[in-house]
Amino acid sequence: MTRAPSAPAPGSGPPPHSPLPTAIPLTDPALADRLAGRMEGVDAALDAAVASADALADDASRHLVAAGGKRFRPLLTLLAGELGDGSRPELVDAAVVVELTQVASLYHDDVMDSAPVRRGAPAAHTVWGNSVAILVGDLLFARASALVAGLGPEAVVLQSRTFERMCLGQLHETIGPRDGEDPVEHYLQVLSDKTASLLATSARLGAMFGGCDDALVDAVAAYGERVGVAFQLADDVLDIASSGDESGKTPGTDLREHVPTMPVLLLRQRVARGEATASDAELVARLDGDLSDDAALAAVVEELRAHEVLAETRALAGRWAREAADELAPLPEGPVRQALADLAEALADRTV
Repeated sequence: MTRAPSAPAPGSGPPPHSPLPTAIPLTDPALADRLAGRMEGVDAALDAAVASADALADDASRHLVAAGGKRFRPLLTLLAGELGDGSRPELVDAAVVVELTQVASLYHDDVMDSAPVRRGAPAAHTVWGNSVAILVGDLLFARASALVAGLGPEAVVLQSRTFERMCLGQLHETIGPRDGEDPVEHYLQVLSDKTASLLATSARLGAMFGGCDDALVDAVAAYGERVGVAFQLADDVLDIASSGDESGKTPGTDLREHVPTMPVLLLRQRVARGEATASDAELVARLDGDLSDDAALAAVVEELRAHEVLAETRALAGRWAREAADELAPLPEGPVRQALADLAEALADRTV
């Protein structure tokens, strides 16, 4: 976790801001402190954006916001804004828009995936039921739309196209690949649309409202797209390889709900090509079966942890992360570029 600079001696100046709640590496103390201060503004604006006069809507809307999270997307917006004028007030609104969009999508995702835990707290649908969780997600999307309208037509179009891609990614994940379509390539496109599109938009909005030229705006957006895929591939590894305490999710949740992930797709690919062992084929059969029993789920998770497909997924995540770093070539040297490059490297290392 990034820490703000150490407290100064008494009388030497104002104390630094609280440490940033994020996994983005920030080695420059001045940059870290500026972003920490602006994130405090984002958190305050986010709290105001989810507030409602209706008690149920207020409680349910605050549920995941109050649970915390790394605030990865809004911080990426603020960080990209530092390539220009990072103090512009529009950057705070843009950061709130992307976080509201992310949180709203989580309410929907958890209903579709039947996930019991999110950000270390009970998923909203387990507290209030599916209908309330879906409606609260819709409410937060509406709040994001109202806020982005104040940022102008270009931001509105960008937000709407991002939301469309997120919906298409979820739709294509739900229906699966078409006949003859490569399931691995289909899945990578799902990740690009469902996850990476919002990270690309987070970075693009930051550079836009920081006043950067088109070349820098396009570069950080391309970086965000590739980092987003790497991020999700790393999550696929962590869903199997980590404990629930580390990931905030129950290990194997996606396996239990038969949600496709890269390690399982690579295993199926081996079977389809006739390259699998008998134990591989037997593992696929169990993955397709009933995993509602905790012992059965734990057994397949343990086998996947030891399987080569997990290492292959780690390598794929690393490749996407390195390609993301390559997109930073047009950026000027400095702490912002270094932080983005360090993030890509951290994602590559995250699954090790």
